[in-house]
Amino acid sequence: MRRGGTYSPRTEEGHGEQGFWPSYADMMSAVALILFFLMLLSYISNMITGNNLRNTEDLLATTRAQVEEALEEYRKAQADAARVRAEYDNAQLELQGLTQDLSQKQSELDSKQAELDSYAVQIRNQTDMLRQQEKQISEQKAYLAAADNEIVTLRSQMTTVAALRLSILKQITDNLVDVIGDASKVSIGDNGNIILSEGVFFDLGSSALKPESLTVLNELIDYFAEFLSDENTLKYVDSIVIAGHTDSTGRDEDNRVLSTDRANSVLNYLLSGKNGRLSPYAGCFCAAGYGETRPVADNDSLAGQAQNRRIEISMIIKDETVLDIVEQYLAIEVPSYSAAAEAATPAPAPTASR
Repeated sequence: MRRGGTYSPRTEEGHGEQGFWPSYADMMSAVALILFFLMLLSYISNMITGNNLRNTEDLLATTRAQVEEALEEYRKAQADAARVRAEYDNAQLELQGLTQDLSQKQSELDSKQAELDSYAVQIRNQTDMLRQQEKQISEQKAYLAAADNEIVTLRSQMTTVAALRLSILKQITDNLVDVIGDASKVSIGDNGNIILSEGVFFDLGSSALKPESLTVLNELIDYFAEFLSDENTLKYVDSIVIAGHTDSTGRDEDNRVLSTDRANSVLNYLLSGKNGRLSPYAGCFCAAGYGETRPVADNDSLAGQAQNRRIEISMIIKDETVLDIVEQYLAIEVPSYSAAAEAATPAPAPTASR
């Protein structure tokens, strides 16, 4: 017996043909059912596949659009890359140019730095030179101040000597004018000598002193004795010269003898008169005769000849006195700057490198 499509051997016993067909029908039903299910599955699969296909086609379309968009972006990116590469190449060329310029500028900078260093050395040298010069100027100012003081002192000494000589001659002249009573017979010449006319001491052509001349000579003795007794004035006196002069009449030899004799007559009395008051100072006096060789006027006239016949008294200041004053001036130590100036000589300016 068959239940639910199950074959039972019992059906075949006595029922062989009737049991076969139900079993076949059941089998066919099962097959049909299987086919139905298969068809259903196929339909469902087709439906699912169709849906998937449509989804896939939509996705493919979207993907294609995205690919096209990506390709467009890619092409744009390629164009941008080409542009950027071109810009990069240009920038690379500019960089190379700038690198070369930088190298050149660095070289110029190094050259300028070396030049500045050289100028710095020169400035230091010049600064040292300025310090040396300032020091020299300070020393020179001190030297000039000392020299000015010394010059004032020396000028005072020279003025003292000159004033002393002039004062003595002026006093002697004034005293002699008072004694002689005639200012025309005594004067101070352009050479600073006391000039006494021939008539004060001598007659024409004679070398013997006239008695009235002794008053004048005694006055000279007193004055010279008082003057020479002062050591402060004596130290300046080298000699007191009594000089005789004649006119040009007569022979030259006779005139030289006459002028010398007259000078000696005056000198001898000065050293012997008044009990030899001037004898301690005999070394300060001397006599000289010049004849007609030193005229002070024209010998063609009697007035000129009278002027030329004269006795001159000159006071010679010691050369040593003047020399001492000069030597005192020369002894002022002058600062020496040769070595310092040479050491401070600035170096030549550096030549700019190009």
